[in-house]
Amino acid sequence: MKYVRMVSVIAVLALCAVMVPACSWAAVEVRMSYNGPADEENNAVHLFAANFKRLVEEGTKGEVIIGLFPDSQLGNEEERMELLVKQGMNLPVVNVASFAGVAPVFPEIYATAIPFMFDSFEAAHFFFDESRFWNRAKEEFHARTGAYLLEAVEEGGFLAFTNNVREIRSAKDFEGLKFRGMDEGQVILYKSFGASGTPVPWTELYLALKTGVVDGQMNPAMYIKMGSLQEVQKYLTLANIQYSDQFLVINGDFMDSLSEENRKVVLEAARKANEINRNAMAEQDKKDIDFLVEKGMVAYSPNDEEMETFRSAGQPAYVEWLKEKAGQDWLDLALECARNANEKTRK
Repeated sequence: MKYVRMVSVIAVLALCAVMVPACSWAAVEVRMSYNGPADEENNAVHLFAANFKRLVEEGTKGEVIIGLFPDSQLGNEEERMELLVKQGMNLPVVNVASFAGVAPVFPEIYATAIPFMFDSFEAAHFFFDESRFWNRAKEEFHARTGAYLLEAVEEGGFLAFTNNVREIRSAKDFEGLKFRGMDEGQVILYKSFGASGTPVPWTELYLALKTGVVDGQMNPAMYIKMGSLQEVQKYLTLANIQYSDQFLVINGDFMDSLSEENRKVVLEAARKANEINRNAMAEQDKKDIDFLVEKGMVAYSPNDEEMETFRSAGQPAYVEWLKEKAGQDWLDLALECARNANEKTRK
């Protein structure tokens, strides 16, 4: 009986020895946080997150699992960035952050938001894929935080001007108009054109435009449509004011812990997911602009000479405002790389 019992115990131990490696293996679970709802059609950041999750999990064969936390479930912008930088492998985090999340630890990111930097989507993509500015930014961000800045995630089209008084074709057409300024930078930009800027919350913007508290505002076409602003705005100027993006940031301890193969998967997944976003947003932006025109807005795309009036009037004032936040050398490098991107991609 003792012999039988001993054989049984040995058999069980042998089975466990075979099973333990498989049983003890566990996937690395990562939390991915971002703003906005879990709606692929109306939230480009969620579209990016859903594709990034799919590509990482497929590419790592389930060794890395990504849980999605939309609607800022892990905290506001600054709280999420602090969580990502400080928690390490105790709670690995991936974050899609706006300027409000990145700027507190890397204010130089504001240099990518200089108005009228890019002539086209292609130029913006070239800048964020291949420029010396972006390569330096990623290196500096990692040196300061230990985290990795990977992609400028496209979240919508370029910002456009709208107003209900007259068609705006050049900077001089702003003279005397009142615009909604979302922040200090926008107010400074309007003043450089001879207009005035007044802070108005998004929730009050429709009524402010309808009652004439302000004459106009700036936003991507998708936000104009989202807020039904075409009902209270007549003129749409497609001046490529600012490229609309957020930033993919990944916990450094998590990335450094990955095998070389899985690390490549994560980097490639980020690139592919952003490529999907770029294609989707370009198509959506055109649809949204067509929708606004169908609803009665008059759309105008300034020519090169007219665009130069916006740049020459608006950029110096905006750059001067940014100087303390980003530093002159970063601003100069951003503008130089943007000019190069425009030349490289000019049709």
